[in-house]
Amino acid sequence: MILIFDLDDTLYDEMTYVMSGLRAVARFGETTFGWDAAQSLAFMQAHLLKHGRGKIFDEWLRYHGRFSSARVATCIRVYRHHQPEIELFPTALKLIQLYQKKSPLYLVTDGHKVAQKQKVSALKLEAMFKRIFITHRFGIQNAKPSLHCFDIIRKTECRDWSSIVYVGDNPTKDFVNLNEMGALTIRVSTGSHATAIAQPGYDARVTIPDLTHLPATLNMWKERV
Repeated sequence: MILIFDLDDTLYDEMTYVMSGLRAVARFGETTFGWDAAQSLAFMQAHLLKHGRGKIFDEWLRYHGRFSSARVATCIRVYRHHQPEIELFPTALKLIQLYQKKSPLYLVTDGHKVAQKQKVSALKLEAMFKRIFITHRFGIQNAKPSLHCFDIIRKTECRDWSSIVYVGDNPTKDFVNLNEMGALTIRVSTGSHATAIAQPGYDARVTIPDLTHLPATLNMWKERV
């Protein structure tokens, strides 16, 4: 078995990263413009709850009368490059430590190259996995659902697709192509995609409420193969 994990909302709560990033931008606003960081964070939290992340920095800057595309770009850079204040789900850490002794462990994650690297570093994942794949390092075209990174893993391990187990959370992209190749795909119902309804063929072969159910699922799978 080759066990591969997704990162965001699979191994940790991605909303904690979002809030960490907003705090970093709020501190930037206080340092650069003298805007109270607590008030800025409250403004951005309120916008996040009502409208999502899309234009949060645009509206924050407009509120202060300092909007420009360049300042928005600076806020995004601060957000992506900050040192995140995030932690693994306790169960995720226990499972990684357990399966390190049993299987080759890999991580495959989409997202901005710098932001994902900062998350990996903050969570101290480098030593926990045989290799970590940030898909955008291989070009956006090789982000999920592309099989590019998974195929590198398969060839490295000299195994076929049926030996791969991928644990993720996003049914819009994580599982569809792996399903077609015969891999075991497992969806954890955590995070922003917990209640998402997948298109035909896109959902994982198995859905579990959270990672505490993973060992039993893997044991059942081993008995069948």
